[in-house]
Amino acid sequence: MRRGGINRYYPTSDERILEYDIDALVFEEKSPYQKVQIVHSRTLGNMLILDGLQNLSDRDLIYTETLMQRGKESYTGKEIVILGGGDGALLHELLKENPKHVLMFELDEVVIRACRMHMRECCGDVLDSMKGPNYEIILGDCMTSLEAMIKENKKFDYVFGDLTDVPVTPTPQNEIWDFIRLILKTSIKILKPGGKYMTHCCGAACPGAVKMFEEQLSSLGFEVDYTKATAFIPSFLEDWLFYQIWKKEKDD
Repeated sequence: MRRGGINRYYPTSDERILEYDIDALVFEEKSPYQKVQIVHSRTLGNMLILDGLQNLSDRDLIYTETLMQRGKESYTGKEIVILGGGDGALLHELLKENPKHVLMFELDEVVIRACRMHMRECCGDVLDSMKGPNYEIILGDCMTSLEAMIKENKKFDYVFGDLTDVPVTPTPQNEIWDFIRLILKTSIKILKPGGKYMTHCCGAACPGAVKMFEEQLSSLGFEVDYTKATAFIPSFLEDWLFYQIWKKEKDD
């Protein structure tokens, strides 16, 4: 469904169709990994679309703040890893908290380039340089880097999984679920004692997918505990779930 050549229709997590007040296609390029678009909405500002799905808009600060649990977690002096996050919004907000160092791993250079030009309300100038006084952006497969950090016994206070959403499927048995399980297991291995893995899940309107995600947390080969938070995300037009996960210590 298009009007005037611009797609204004995008799905919710439970596959309802929403119409947005999109009036311009700002950026479009097919990367080796996905179709990257930035569109303009009269109410949401610029909005990042990846493979036809809403990812982030200029009005979505609440997404980033809920993911990082701003006001509840302290990042001052902490060592942090971001998996994904190519829009730069999470890195931009974390750097305001005076961390010791942030390592960000992003696979898709096109996302970084598009957001550097057109999503500056979200990322500020943080994507202008791949390295700063207390951060570094590394292009490449995050799994390769995670495995290297495990071998080197590197540990971090926080790992952010800003990658794929939890899929809405009949069973947790496909490549995306396999990837989610692998990222969970590997990320938790590089956490310091008391460290946390912070991630987004899916829409609150998908209780089946939420239940399956929580079941994966009990089958990682080690015990974890978690809390979760919900926030209404303007560009999604629905409530979204976020998780804070940590490995249980023996005396927990």
